[in-house]
Order: sequence, then structure tokens, then C-alpha cells
Amino acid sequence: MQTTFTEKQLQDPGIQRSNEILRNCVHCGFCTATCPTYQVLGDELDSPRGRIYLIKDMLENDRDPDAKTVKHIDRCLSCLACMTTCPSGVHYMHLVDHARDYIEQRYKRPFSDRALRWILARILPYPMRFRLALVGAKLGRPFARLMPDARLRAMLEMAPKKIPAVSRNDDPQSFAPEVPRVKRVALMTGCAQRALNTDINDATIRLLTRLGCEVVVAEGAGCCGALTHHMGKTTESHATAAKNIRAWAREMDGEGLDAIVINTSGCGTTVKDYGHMFRNEPLAADAKRVSEIAMDVSEVLMQLDVPEGADKEMVVAYHAACSLQHGQQIKTYPKDLLKRAGFTVVEPSDAHLCCGSAGTYNLMQPEISKKLKDRKVRTLEAKQPDVIAAGNIGCMMQIGSGTKKPIVHTVELLDWATGGPQPPAMIEDFNPRSEIPKLR
Repeated sequence: MQTTFTEKQLQDPGIQRSNEILRNCVHCGFCTATCPTYQVLGDELDSPRGRIYLIKDMLENDRDPDAKTVKHIDRCLSCLACMTTCPSGVHYMHLVDHARDYIEQRYKRPFSDRALRWILARILPYPMRFRLALVGAKLGRPFARLMPDARLRAMLEMAPKKIPAVSRNDDPQSFAPEVPRVKRVALMTGCAQRALNTDINDATIRLLTRLGCEVVVAEGAGCCGALTHHMGKTTESHATAAKNIRAWAREMDGEGLDAIVINTSGCGTTVKDYGHMFRNEPLAADAKRVSEIAMDVSEVLMQLDVPEGADKEMVVAYHAACSLQHGQQIKTYPKDLLKRAGFTVVEPSDAHLCCGSAGTYNLMQPEISKKLKDRKVRTLEAKQPDVIAAGNIGCMMQIGSGTKKPIVHTVELLDWATGGPQPPAMIEDFNPRSEIPKLR
């Protein structure tokens, strides 16, 4: 694609990077075939190619964003299926992130939009605030239908039936390996996940220590910054990301780290991009070091001696989170690990398509999100699984709200198969009309 940025414009690092990305696009339209919003809405401007044209026009002309451009960029899930499909290697993620930052700086949203984004940015990244909000949402859920705004209804409906107690495993500390140490790793405990589902981090710690890892929860680490980053709130996202970089750099410079383990794939995609995000900032060197050892939990487990298990006679429908299969290009590891543990693994049709969660997307674009959720649930249930597994808390909450099948994190099943407890969700949330799966 030909671009006409001026030399002055290209002095801006964001414009320079976007120019490189735009020039790689050859208008082929392969991306439209795998774009969920294009499939749902059928509008060229709701496809990656259409959004690329809108972004190019906005940036080249150095103009303030208009409502039309903002609407179509806001509708993007950032599922990154287009990047997997693109034969030209267009790095759409960096382009749309830059566009969102640009919009945040130069577009005044309606008051209701500004208020919603302000609330989400100041609640979701903070576990205790989020817990309090979930309690309030749980109390207000019976009145959700009375809410005039679909986004407010979505916020009330997202509250889980049971809000878990705080897990002290998420506090800064070190967990010793149960066998001779083979790795020293830092576990990213996250933010929203700590409020929504404490079983995931608990299972991850048990599993890693059982396989010979010393697991460190670093002092000062917390939210990865993804939620605010994808809203275009760059200052806020970089502030929280910087805390992680400093916390993990201290561990790397102290006793050393073999990996930073991330069990929420949306966070993993962002942490692996810290090197790019901070490329022009004082923390650039440390951010690059952090990105280089950041790993999804499935990547770390593939390096460890996960025991081979007997046939469990249990069918697991594996949902591939977009941030894992497209953002990190990890496609087979979770399935390989589940099969090794003895589970029968099945996948839904159109496994490459998003479930509609996408960070805060299900709260800000609830109508589109619901259509994607309903389709994903139908394709998963069509496989008649005993349980559904995923590697991202957002996907788990989204899919879990539309099915009576138990949904758990991949590490919970692997922990169970190697000596840990049965995932609580398989007991508490399983359809009472059916038999609860037992490990055979």
C-alpha cells in the first residue's frame, strides 16, 4: 500500500511504525475471510482491510477522528485472526493499538462512553476494587432487564454466581519445588483473574512445583496493562506495565528467572510486546529482557517432564483463545499436553473464530459479543464434551455464561491428572441433570 506521510510526520515513532505496517498491506482481502466482525456485520469497514483504510486516511491527513472511524475501530475485537491469515505479514496489532491511542488523545466521546471507560479502567485492573464491583453487580443482577443501556446490563450479568475468597497464594512469596529444582520462574498472578477465579493460579502453582519449578510471585507485580492499553489509555497502561517490568527485572538480577509464566493468554500477548511498547522509553532494555522470557504456561510445561497418563475416558472440548492462537501463535501445546495426560481432546468447528470476550469487548460491544458467544457455544456443545477447557479467563467467563457444561482452565485439568484436586468448577457448575465427570 502506498503511503504519503511527510518527513515531519515520520519523526513520530508511532507514525513511523504504522507507516511500515501500512506499506506491507497489498489489499488482498484474505483477512476478511477470518474476521469475526465482518462475518457478523458484513460491512467492509468492519473488516481489517476496511479499518486499515480508515486508519491510513486518519493518520496521513493528521485529522481528528470522526464518529464513523471511531465506531468501526471500536468494533474491532483485536482477536488478531487477520494476522494469522495475512500472507504479507501485516502487523495489524501495532497498527490498531496506535489508532486507539490516537483516538483517545484526539476524539471526545459521548459522556456515557467516557464514563464507562473511566469506570472500567479504574476497577478491572485492581482485584479488590473489582471484587467490590462484582458484589454490587451480583446484587443488582435481578434488575438487569430494567437497565436502558445494554452495556450496563452486560456489566451486571457478568458477575459470577459465586465470588471466590481471596487466595493468599497470590501474595508475594516463593513456592519451593516438590522435587529437585529444574527451573526458577515468576508467576504473573494478574488482576481480573484474581477476583473472578482463584483456582487457576492455585492449580498453576501446584502443577509447576510438582514438576520441579520454584515459583515466585514477585513483589510489586500486578496488572499487565492490557485492559487500558486496548482502550488507547497509553499513559495508564504503561504505568502498570512498568511496575511489572521493574518487579521482574529485580528477580532476574537477583536469584535469576528462567521464565515469566503467564496463564491468561490475553496478558501473555501484551507482556510479550513490552519490548515494543517501551522501545523509546528509559525502561526499554529491561522491557526487552522481560518480553524475551515471558511464556504462556503451556510453553513452560512443554519443557518439563509432564507424566504421560492413562486414558481418562473424558472428552475435553478445547477452546483456543484468540490471544493464544493468533496473538502468540501457540496452537498445539495445550492440546498436546491434555492428550498426554490422557484426555480425549476435540475442537469446535471454526476454532479460529473469537468467542466475543476480547478483554472488555463484551462489556462495550455487548450485541456483537453475544452473537459471537452464541455461535461459539453452539459449536463447542455440538462436540458433546464432558468439559470445556480454555487458557484465558475472559473466554472462560464468556463461554461459561452461555453453557451448562463445566468450563475450566487447561492447567486445572493437568493439575488434576497429575495428582491435584478435581477442578471445583466441575463439581459446582456442572449440569445437575447429568453425571459429574470422574477421573478414571
